[in-house]
Amino acid sequence: MDKLKSVLSGEEARSDDRTIIETVNEASTMSWATRVRGFVACFVVGAACTVLGVCMLFIPRIGITLFIVFYTFGNICALGSTMFLMGPVKQLKRMCDKTRALATTIMITCLVLTLCAAFWWKNFGLALLFVILQILSFSWYSLSYIPFVREAILRLVALCLK
Repeated sequence: MDKLKSVLSGEEARSDDRTIIETVNEASTMSWATRVRGFVACFVVGAACTVLGVCMLFIPRIGITLFIVFYTFGNICALGSTMFLMGPVKQLKRMCDKTRALATTIMITCLVLTLCAAFWWKNFGLALLFVILQILSFSWYSLSYIPFVREAILRLVALCLK
């Protein structure tokens, strides 16, 4: 009789919903070991694409295009690899943090402009300029995660310019 009351009142459905939600949550969350494996795999793919891109640079006619594609894809993979460690939402919040918002904007803009210069504009000199800007902006973005390093670099540059 109690079972019938719980079914008719909807209490059983709510307890089933909780277990379904808990099951989905358990299935969608990753253990720390899985996160580290995902980070390493994505980072290794990114590094391999970057190295492969540099090797492709020496192929006549299509080498520059292949370099640009592989190098840009390698940077995207390296950037995406950190999402395994922090989670995508936390990573995006940290990317848009006040201290690294400008570096993030420049980095993503350079990633897009590199591909635009290579495929739509067919201007490989401009594409290589955007690759250099990618390197600089990705480095500046990465250094923002190490406390006080960017300030030290700015002081060092100011000292050298005096």
